[in-house]
Amino acid sequence: MTSLKLQPLNGYSSFDGPVVMIVLDGVGIGSQDERDGVYISNTPVLDELFKEELHVNLKAHGKAVGLPSDGDMGNSEVGHNALGAGRVFSQGAMLVNEALESKKVFTGKAWSELMSRAEKGGTLHFIGLVSDGNVHSHIEQLYSLLDGCVESGAKKVRIHALLDGRDVGAKSALDFIVPLEEKLAALSTDGRDYRIASGGGRMITTMDRYNANWAVVEYGWKAHVLGEGRNFASCSEAVSTYYDEDPDITDQYMESFVITENGSPVGTVEDGDGVVFFNFRGDRAIEISKAFEEDTFTEFDRVRRPDVFYAGLMQYDGDAHIPANYLVEPPAIDNTMGEYLCGAGVTSYAISETQKYGHVTYFWNGNRSGYIQADLETYEEIISDLVPFDQRPWMKAAEITDKVIAKLREGDKKFLRLNYANCDMVGHTGVPEAIRIAVETVDFCLGRLLKAVEKAGGIAVITADHGNADCMWTEKNGKRSPMVAHTLNPVPFVVKDYNNSNSFALAGVEAPGLANVAGTLFNLLGFQSPGDYEPSLVTLK
Repeated sequence: MTSLKLQPLNGYSSFDGPVVMIVLDGVGIGSQDERDGVYISNTPVLDELFKEELHVNLKAHGKAVGLPSDGDMGNSEVGHNALGAGRVFSQGAMLVNEALESKKVFTGKAWSELMSRAEKGGTLHFIGLVSDGNVHSHIEQLYSLLDGCVESGAKKVRIHALLDGRDVGAKSALDFIVPLEEKLAALSTDGRDYRIASGGGRMITTMDRYNANWAVVEYGWKAHVLGEGRNFASCSEAVSTYYDEDPDITDQYMESFVITENGSPVGTVEDGDGVVFFNFRGDRAIEISKAFEEDTFTEFDRVRRPDVFYAGLMQYDGDAHIPANYLVEPPAIDNTMGEYLCGAGVTSYAISETQKYGHVTYFWNGNRSGYIQADLETYEEIISDLVPFDQRPWMKAAEITDKVIAKLREGDKKFLRLNYANCDMVGHTGVPEAIRIAVETVDFCLGRLLKAVEKAGGIAVITADHGNADCMWTEKNGKRSPMVAHTLNPVPFVVKDYNNSNSFALAGVEAPGLANVAGTLFNLLGFQSPGDYEPSLVTLK
C-alpha cells in the first residue's frame, strides 16, 4: 500500500462522474495535406474536439520525453512513462549513451562475466536491431560495444542482425549492414574473428512483444542459436537476394537467414558463450530474454538450451527481473500518478489490446509490473489479432470501446485510461488505404465513447503518445516512399468536460509536453499536482 499523499485542489467542487484518459496512439498534428493520414480521413469527432477551448498541442518527442535531442522521435514507451510519471526522465538511448561515453558499461559485473567467457574461448554474441532509428537501438551503440570487445581482448564475436525498416526507411537495411560488415572486417585482425552470423526482419524474427506471437521468437532462436534458416555467404547478400526476389518486400518482413561458410553456420550459440541483447527498449526484448533464461520454458521447443551468460543492454522488466543480468541500469521512475491515486484511494481502470496493454499498465506505472494496489485497480487486456495490421486496420478498437462503456455504466471507477493502438500499428505498415481505415475506426469509436462519458457526467481527456499516421509517405525526386516510422510532430491534447461542476481554463504553460498531462489529470480529479511534477495544463477560473 502506497503512503503518497495528495492535497485537495482549492476551490474544486467534487462530482460523481469519472475522468477518462484516451490515448490515440500514433495520432499527431501533421502537414495537413495528402500525406497526412489523420487530416485526409473522415474524422468528424476529432474535427469537433479540435475546436474546443481546452485544446493545446504537446511535444511528444526528443527532450520533452527524456531522449537525447529533439531530432529523436518519441515512442509509446517513453511517451507513457511521461504520461504516467508527470516528469521527464533520461530514457533509453540517453541512458545508454551516457554509460558508453563514461565507459561505465565496461566496468560492471555483467561485462566482466562476458569477458570471462571470452577469455575461456567462448564466443560473444550480440543480438539486436541494426539501424539508427534510436527507438529500440542505435548502431553507434553497437559500434561502441564492439570497440569495447576489442579493448577487453575478446577474440571471437558474432552479430545477429535484426533488420528494421520501421523506425527508419522501409528498405534501408544495406545502409546499415554494409558499413557494419566493413567495420567487422576491419576489427578482424590480430587474431580476432568478428562477423555477422544470422539475421531477419524484426516482425518475423525475434522481436515479438506481449506474447502476441511466440513463433517470431522461435524463428529467431532457430537462426541465432541453432543455425537453422536459409543460408547465405553474407548478410548483405541475404538482403540483396530478398530484394531481388520480391521487389515489394520491406526490411521488417524479411525471413530469417543464417550466414554459412563451407556449408556450416559461422556463429551458432554454444555452451560457454556470452550473449548480449543490445536493444535498449524493453517491450520486444522480454520474450527472447525468457527463452535464454527460463528453466521451465514452454512457449516453443528450444531443441537445446546452451549454457551461456545472457545479458540485456538494460533490464527490460524490473519487477520480473528480466533479464537477470544487464549492462546499463534502467531509469528509476518513482512516485508515479498511479501510486499517488492509490494513496488517495482513487479507483482506476486501464485497458488496451495486447499491442499496447503494457503501455497503459507497465510503462504508465514507471516500468513496474502488476498492480500497485489491487483492491483499487482493474487492468484488462483485449487479445490482439495475429495478422498483419494492414489486413485488420480496425484491430480491437470496437472491443475496447465496448468494455469501457460497460465499465462507465457500472460507475465504480473514478479514473479510466485506455489506448487505441490502430493509428500507430497500422501506421507502421505504410499502407495508405489501411491507415485511413484505422484513423476513421478510432474516430468512430471515440464518438461512441464520448457519448458514454457524457451520459456518465464525466470528463474526457484526449491525447496521443506520439505521431505516426500523420505522415504516410515521403517524396524525393518525384518518388514516394512509405513513411513507416513515428513522426516528430506534436500531438493533440483536448479536455472535454461534460460535468461542468468546475470551470477550467488553459493555464498557458510554455512549450507543453506529455509530462504535463499527469498534473492536469490530478487537477481534473480534484487534487493539487505534486510539487515536482510538470505543471498542469489547466487552471480553475
